[in-house]
Amino acid sequence: MKTEKLQSILLDLLYDVIGSTLFSIGIYTFAKSSGFATGGFSGLGLILNYITGLPIGIITFLLNIPVIILSYRMLGKRFLVKSIRTMIIQTIILDMVIPKFPAYTGNQLLASIFCGVFVGAGMVLIFMRGSSTGGSDFLVLSLRKLLPHMSIGQFNLLLDGVVLALGGVVYGNIDAMLYGLISTYACAQVIDRVMYGAGSGKLAFIVTRDGMETAGQISKVLGRGSTLVKAIGTFSGAPHDLLLCACSRNQIFRVRSLAHQVDRDALVMISEVDEVYGEGFKPPPEN
Repeated sequence: MKTEKLQSILLDLLYDVIGSTLFSIGIYTFAKSSGFATGGFSGLGLILNYITGLPIGIITFLLNIPVIILSYRMLGKRFLVKSIRTMIIQTIILDMVIPKFPAYTGNQLLASIFCGVFVGAGMVLIFMRGSSTGGSDFLVLSLRKLLPHMSIGQFNLLLDGVVLALGGVVYGNIDAMLYGLISTYACAQVIDRVMYGAGSGKLAFIVTRDGMETAGQISKVLGRGSTLVKAIGTFSGAPHDLLLCACSRNQIFRVRSLAHQVDRDALVMISEVDEVYGEGFKPPPEN
């Protein structure tokens, strides 16, 4: 058990170092050198660095202290300790290692895209080990507790919007805000594609008169199972079958076609799913 725990700690450190290096390249090599701020606390760090000249990592870490205190009870000791360790490693790499290497001084649009790619890739590695870069992640979770009627997405959009607008004002041009927006979008896309892309799929909701026949055809042709739920139409009062079928993206067209082959009037609703665990998909994650 001690050996496994040591291996887990060393793996955490390895992911922290690589993830923080990628994150720092995005922030220092691309964003700082090209004169724009990203969203979140790293964006605030860039803005305050531009105003005061203080190191970005130190500024970001200091901004995190009150948020850490506020979030301590809600986030739990283990997650918080891992996140603080990540933030310390990130601060050292961002302020002491990456500045020793040449910064990118080319096209600002390319800089904003690659900033988002590197920051997103770094955050993915950190998230994979159950840690966090702190900042807006902690603040959003705390605000969500105080204002439960607002979604996490709304909080993130609000916070990033404020930081990006502030960046446009401080840097003195609208381009800084737009490049920051591109970078933030690229970062979000990398996180979504890497963390969820491999396990993402489609979910079909099929309202039909013959659920068993439809399920049989889907199973026979595609090898996919379905879940059948008895339902009642509120408008007609007639009984229906509701079939739920999770499948891959390249199978969803066949699922829809098979449903309409069995019942021409079937109602087929298709939804995105970020991850699918279980038989025929990814194995359940280990706790």
